Amino acid sequence: QVQLVESGGGLVQAGGSLRLSCAASGLTFSMYNMGWFRQAPGKEREFVAAITWSAGITHYADSVKGRFTISRDNAKNTVYLQMNSLKPEDTAVYYCAGTRRYTGATLRSSYDYWGQGTQVTVSS
Repeated sequence: QVQLVESGGGLVQAGGSLRLSCAASGLTFSMYNMGWFRQAPGKEREFVAAITWSAGITHYADSVKGRFTISRDNAKNTVYLQMNSLKPEDTAVYYCAGTRRYTGATLRSSYDYWGQGTQVTVSS
């Protein structure tokens, strides 16, 4: 049974930082490309960042480029999202997801497995 479990969310002031983690089990993590998505109240779930299985390629949404960094540790079956210079508009539930495909990594439909999400709230 595949499980993706996010952690590290919380309340932070604008300009602050958080690091999200997503621990995977039940799959061969090193064979999966991983992504982070987020969903704010009343909005569609949107792409944030993605990383290939080897960590050789990453992609970011324009809205987070230069502020967020995705990384992974295959030995720990964990993917991370370092979020710096946080803004109130970054407030959302953040989800990690996994896929064997990297084509279309920005699309929700490309992902096979999803975590339950972790809340990030940025106060102004």
